[in-house]
Amino acid sequence: MSTPLSDYSLDRRRFLTTLLAGSAVLALGGLTGTRTARAAAGPFTLPPLPYPDNALSPAISAQTIGFHYGKHHQGYVNKLNELVAGTPLADQSLEAVIKATAGKPDQTVIFNNAAQIWNHTFYWNSLRPKGGGKPTGALAAAIDKSFGGFEAFKAEFAKTAASQFGSGWAWLVKDGDGMVISKTGNADTPIAHGQKPLLTIDVWEHAYYLDYQNRRADYIAAVLDNLINWDFAAQNLAA
Repeated sequence: MSTPLSDYSLDRRRFLTTLLAGSAVLALGGLTGTRTARAAAGPFTLPPLPYPDNALSPAISAQTIGFHYGKHHQGYVNKLNELVAGTPLADQSLEAVIKATAGKPDQTVIFNNAAQIWNHTFYWNSLRPKGGGKPTGALAAAIDKSFGGFEAFKAEFAKTAASQFGSGWAWLVKDGDGMVISKTGNADTPIAHGQKPLLTIDVWEHAYYLDYQNRRADYIAAVLDNLINWDFAAQNLAA
């Protein structure tokens, strides 16, 4: 159940009010139908959502998906197209744009929008309806080897995600023959550092605030218990 807004600070109330104010512009069909790739005025497009907007409910509501995917993710695509128009970056892949702009102060805005497109696409695929539970096969064995068991992994992953100060991401990353759990701030992404991510949880406030307000730990627990896509992680490990 949502905690009353009166329990939170004025800044939190303003944040939520701002998000809710835009709800009238969302198409009603978009809250239940499967999302498809949206055309954009440029080389980059919004990748399809792998499931209908309401498929992750109640852990993540259709309203949150409507804003998160339909507004935030789309906004990064629109902005990147605007930024790269007429430049050599417009002819490169998203991954190439990220690697070409990472760590360059004069390219920070381009990097942020490109990385956020990639991160969000990876996040949507890290989730699935009726997910969660425990991994199996080679992935389970690798987790046991790296963390001493699934429960130890789960506790460390949840702690890492909850402790990210401000906006960012928690990642399970392949590291040599093993795995590590890491976190990145804002738009930073493992692929900018030559790492191979296996799955992620988005801990920006727009990922959970409509459903959980400031209860980030509850959102993380709900994702781990009900939505994590272990098949996707296993595929990334094997690739």
